[in-house]
Amino acid sequence: MEERVTADGSSATPDARRYWCAWALTGEGTANARPGVLVEVDGGRIAAVRSAAEPPPDAERLPGLTMPGMANAHSHAFHRALRGRTGERGGSFWTWRERMYQVADRLDPDSYHRLARGVYAEMALAGITCVGEFHYLHHGPGGVRYRDRNAMSAALVAAAADAGVRITLLDTCYLSGGLTEDGRRLPLTGPQLRFGDGDVEAWAGRVADFRPHGDHARVGAAVHSVRAVPADAIRHIADAARPNERAVHAHLSEQPAENSACLAAHGRTPTELLADTGFLERTRPTLVHATHLTARDAALISGVAARVCLCPTTERDLADGCPPLDLLADVPLVLGSDGHSTIDMFEEARGVEAHERLRTGRRGHVPAERLLDALHRPGHTALGWPDAGSITPGARADLVNIDLDGVRLAGLDPHRAADGLVAAGAAAAVRHVMADGRWIVRDGRHRTVPDAASRLDAEIRALTST
Repeated sequence: MEERVTADGSSATPDARRYWCAWALTGEGTANARPGVLVEVDGGRIAAVRSAAEPPPDAERLPGLTMPGMANAHSHAFHRALRGRTGERGGSFWTWRERMYQVADRLDPDSYHRLARGVYAEMALAGITCVGEFHYLHHGPGGVRYRDRNAMSAALVAAAADAGVRITLLDTCYLSGGLTEDGRRLPLTGPQLRFGDGDVEAWAGRVADFRPHGDHARVGAAVHSVRAVPADAIRHIADAARPNERAVHAHLSEQPAENSACLAAHGRTPTELLADTGFLERTRPTLVHATHLTARDAALISGVAARVCLCPTTERDLADGCPPLDLLADVPLVLGSDGHSTIDMFEEARGVEAHERLRTGRRGHVPAERLLDALHRPGHTALGWPDAGSITPGARADLVNIDLDGVRLAGLDPHRAADGLVAAGAAAAVRHVMADGRWIVRDGRHRTVPDAASRLDAEIRALTST
C-alpha cells in the first residue's frame, strides 16, 4: 500500500495524530485485513494512510484489528425498554405492538433524552458511530403539542451528542392507525395520537422548522408504512422530495397482514403502491424489512436503485419472517438493530446469512465481505453521510478497534477477516471506538457516559413499572 497525501494535498497540522494498526480493514468490500497500517487523523478526518511494518515512535499502537466505524441504519430508541419484556411466552407482532404503545405513552422529552443517551452509548460501545433514528414519537399524551413541537426530536439529537455518535433524525410521517383486512383506514387512537401531525402538510411544516444543534446531526424523512400513511400523502412526500439532499426511509412489507390489507385497499402490493405514487423513483429510499416481497416487488426496488435495510435480530424476535434474499441479489443491503432486542451489528450481519440458510436449507448466499461492507460505507450513505465508512484519506475518522485476544475470536485469520468477524464477531470484542477523530470508547468503557448501564437500568425500570 503506497503512501497517500492528505485529501486536499496540504500538509498536516501540528495537531495531527497517528495510529499504527496491527491489522486494518480499510476499504469497501474488503474481505482481508492488511498488516501494519499507519493512519493519520487531522481535524476529524483521515489525512493519510500508508503501510508501516513497525509503529513509529509518535504513533499510538492499536493491536488486534481496526476497521471503519459502523452505521446502524434503523433504530427506534424507545423500543430498547422492551428488551426481554414482551412475548417470550407467546403473542405476535401485534400483541408486542400494544406493549410498545404503553412505553411510548410514558415518555416526555426529558425522559426520552435520558433513555436515548443510554441507548446511543450502548451503540457506541458496540462500535456504532452513526445511527438512523426512525422517529415517530412526536407529541405529548393525547397528541397535545409541546411548546416546541420538535422537542422530542431535539431530545434525540442531544442524546446522540452526549454519546458522541452522529445521528440522522428520520422524521417519520404517521397519519392513520392502520388498514384493516377489508381495506378500511383506521383513525389514530390512544398512544398513536402522539405520532400524528394531522395531515402531511402539517408534518412537512414541522420537519422544515427543525434545525438540530450540532454538526453531528442531519434530518431525513420517513414514511412509516402504507398502513400509517395514505397514498395521497405518500405522493405528496414524493413530489416534495429533493434527491440527494436528505435520506428517505420507509418500512415495507414487514407483515403479511400489511400486504393483504394494501391489496384490499389499493389492489396492489405495498411496493407497487410506493412505485405508483412516485415514491420509489423520486426518493430512491432505504426500505426497511422488505420481508414479504413478490418477484415483481423486488424488480421494482432494484430498478430504481433503492436500498433494503435488514434487521435480522428484530425480525426474528417479532417472528416477522425471512426476506427472499435470492430476489434481492442486485439490491444494496444495509443493516439496523431496529427494536434493540440486542445491539450488536456483527450479529445483524451474521443473521442475514444464517436466516437464509434456515429458509432455504442451503449455505453461502451472501458473501461475508458484502455483509460486513453493509455496516460501513453503504450504511453511512443510506443515512446521508457518504464520507464515512472507510479508512481512506478524506473520510471521516471513525475507527473501531477489535480485540483479537479473547477466547471468542481466538484463531481468527486476519487474512480472512470478513469471514471471521461475520462468523464470530461480537460487540463485546470492541475495545476502542473513534468518531470524527475523537475517542468515545476506550478499553471498552464509554468516556462520557461511563455509567450507561446503571442509567439505562433506572430509566427502563421507571418506564415499565406498573
